[in-house]
Amino acid sequence: MVILGIDPGLANTGWGIVEERRGEVRCRAYGCIQTSSGSDLAVRLRHIADDLTAVVERYRPQEAACEGIYFGANVRSAIPTAHARGAALVAVSLAGVEVGEYTPMQIKQSVVGTGAADKGQVIYMVRNLLHLDHDPRPDHAADALACAICHANSRRTAALSGWEYVQERGNGYS
Repeated sequence: MVILGIDPGLANTGWGIVEERRGEVRCRAYGCIQTSSGSDLAVRLRHIADDLTAVVERYRPQEAACEGIYFGANVRSAIPTAHARGAALVAVSLAGVEVGEYTPMQIKQSVVGTGAADKGQVIYMVRNLLHLDHDPRPDHAADALACAICHANSRRTAALSGWEYVQERGNGYS
C-alpha cells in the first residue's frame, strides 16, 4: 500500500510518500511545496494543487492522509492553512485517491505515543520508524511523513479489529 501524507500550509505544504508492506513502513519520497507570500492567493493555491497532482501522478498512492487544521490561539493563521488544505484535498480527490483526515494530536499519538509530543520528538520517531539515516527536512515534510505513518497504523488497527468487515458488510441496522 502506497500512502501520501500531507501537512497543509499556504507558505509550506509538506508531502511524504510511504509504502506499507506486511506491517513494515518505508519512506519512498518526501518534499515541501513552497509558495511566495508576494503572489495572489489563487496563484499560491494553484501551485499547491499542481505540485501535489504531479506527486500523485509520479508515485501513484492508493490512499492519502491529510492533517486537519489546528485552530489553537490564532484563528487568523488557520484560515490560510484551510485554503491550502482545500487545494490539496481537491488535487488528491481529482486523482481518485481516498483521503483520511487526522488531527495533529492523533498523528503525534500514533507516531510518538503521546499527543503532546514536540517537533523534535516527531522528527526523531519518523526517522526511526522509516529507517532513515537522516532527519527528514524541512519539518513540514517530516510532519507529512508522520501523517502517512498514522494512516498506515490506523489501517492496520482497523484490519486487526475487524472494522473493515463491518465497513464493507454494514452493521445490520440500516
